[in-house]
Amino acid sequence: MKLAELRQHYALESLSETDVRPDPVAQFAFWFEEAQASQVAEPNAMTLATATPDGRPSARTVLLKDFDNQGFTFFTNYDSQKGEDLAANPRAALLFTWLDLQRQIRIEGRVEKIDQEVSRMYFQSRPRASQIGAWASPQSHVIAGREVLQKLESDAEAKFSGIEKLPLPPNWGGYRVIPEVFEFWQGRMSRLHDRIHYTREGERWTIERLAP
Repeated sequence: MKLAELRQHYALESLSETDVRPDPVAQFAFWFEEAQASQVAEPNAMTLATATPDGRPSARTVLLKDFDNQGFTFFTNYDSQKGEDLAANPRAALLFTWLDLQRQIRIEGRVEKIDQEVSRMYFQSRPRASQIGAWASPQSHVIAGREVLQKLESDAEAKFSGIEKLPLPPNWGGYRVIPEVFEFWQGRMSRLHDRIHYTREGERWTIERLAP
């Protein structure tokens, strides 16, 4: 089949302004619970989009590790491409895509680093191999080959031999995306999809419908 002929008919659910919660974080929590109950594969996987100060975009998949009314948290290497982008331009967009439910959620907002102690607690809760990997990998930087990474991993294993909970790397930790915009997308027939858009106005949220 040609790419132009690939299409999916969306008809599972609908979404209206009167259906959604007044608070978009509560609406996200509701949909997230439904995604978990439906056994969507890795429902916390999200596309994180960043940009350089001159507007060059970059996107990758990361894992959501916490969310509340303060924001949406993920962890990474501060020296990675996304870390460098966020240091210079602390704004980002998130995208959750749950095709089994014919749903998407977009979030836009400013970004800040979370408390270092919270990062340490999360880091030390990870499997030890993941902790070693964080110490070993110069994330996003060019290396000569996989053997370089394996050598760095071996060096880290030797350095932290016998230690179960490794110290937090100085260049690793969490970011919080503080939402200013949400969009909840529900697929509908004839491509007339439902798009419910939230915009923060001070401490309040304005709810509007967008044309598909």
